[in-house]
Amino acid sequence: MKEETNNKNVIIAPHCDDELLGCFEILDKPDNLPIILYVGNPTQKRREEALNLKKELGINIMMFCNSVPSVFLNPSNTLYFVDPIYETHPLHRLWGSQGENYLRQGLDVIFYNTNMTANYIHETKKPEEKEKLLNLVYPSQSDLWKYEKKYILFEGRCKWLM
Repeated sequence: MKEETNNKNVIIAPHCDDELLGCFEILDKPDNLPIILYVGNPTQKRREEALNLKKELGINIMMFCNSVPSVFLNPSNTLYFVDPIYETHPLHRLWGSQGENYLRQGLDVIFYNTNMTANYIHETKKPEEKEKLLNLVYPSQSDLWKYEKKYILFEGRCKWLM
């Protein structure tokens, strides 16, 4: 298993859909598909929907961990955590703080934003594809981006320097 996790992007998603809202452009690179770790305790419906992403993109998914498995905590991996400053949801802030702890330990951490309020967001390069994938994978959540196009049109990531 260690060989499989070298030089990988690992997206830590507190909620099923955070990975697509904040890291669609990372997921849209077929030559370096990430591993997704879902953390927290979602409903059964959201669990089932998260498996749609595995089916659609053929990516590795670890469902509903309480912590980041140590096999992923090596300097050759890039860990993507939700931003602990610009995010407002308590679970996002909790996991973002964990990302900050890993960054302070010397791991490669990039923070992403799901609510599109950070000063580092940019226009999504393929908004139609992002919306199509969101609707396909997470139909129960579609009202979020149906009425708030910011979730489709923007995303953002930033790297902190320590």
